Amino acid sequence: MNWYSISLISAMLSATAAIAQKKVLFKLEALEFSFYLAIFNLLFSIPFLFSIQPMDLTAAGLIVLFIKSVIGVLAFWCVMLAIKNLEISGALPLMALTPAFVAVFAFIFLGETIKGIEIVGMFLLLAGTYILEIDKKEKLLVPFKVLFKSKYYHYIFFALLLFTASSILDKTLVARMKVTPFAILGIQHFYFFLLFLVIFVIVYKQPVQTAKKLNINILLWIIFISIVTIGYRYTQIIAIKTAPVALVLSVKRISVFIAAVAGGKIFKEKNLFVKAMATLIMITGAILIFRD
Repeated sequence: MNWYSISLISAMLSATAAIAQKKVLFKLEALEFSFYLAIFNLLFSIPFLFSIQPMDLTAAGLIVLFIKSVIGVLAFWCVMLAIKNLEISGALPLMALTPAFVAVFAFIFLGETIKGIEIVGMFLLLAGTYILEIDKKEKLLVPFKVLFKSKYYHYIFFALLLFTASSILDKTLVARMKVTPFAILGIQHFYFFLLFLVIFVIVYKQPVQTAKKLNINILLWIIFISIVTIGYRYTQIIAIKTAPVALVLSVKRISVFIAAVAGGKIFKEKNLFVKAMATLIMITGAILIFRD
């Protein structure tokens, strides 16, 4: 199977996970859900752990993987906070801004040039973001004020920065350090569990009492999300192993459109057609930036 097909599978699974996450987050806080999901992710990753060979790992690889896990934990928590408190059709499309973040940071810190077509892509991302938040009754600059003032949008922008760094570390691990996808998934989910456990215990002084709100229905949903999450993370790593990070992320951005439209329909969110068009514009902008 080629990298494009694998990336497309990852996108479908990612969209499914996002919609299911929104459903569970009606009942649980973002940190609670993240911690419980980390438990099941670790359990389902045990086969990956047993498949790891000593030659698959180095001290440097473990350190980079831990740093990536810290970044991943913070990014995931931020996205869950945003999904819980914002409409899924308004929050998820903003994740398509990742390519613009990568291009701008590469220009500032690495001295890479920004081509004309990439500027067009950034303009489309900006236009899509504006359309996403605009209301017919609002003044011209109100959508931007909403983005900058709302703390939940701040979570998304912070997550964008973190996901950018995480994707680069993915490529470093599989392409340069030759760490196997099984090793990355298994150890990363072990790190995720430990990190979320520490945060959970610190934030909730009585974690056992907090867990009492769980029921069979919520647990089944979390198990389902866990299986899908491992699926999209694994397929993304496999795709990145055989193709540039930029190309894989461009294809995976399709998940944003699927989740925004399907999720918006399921949760009966407003202005869905306009948001869908804005999301398409943003995805087009992302593809223009990452077309190479």
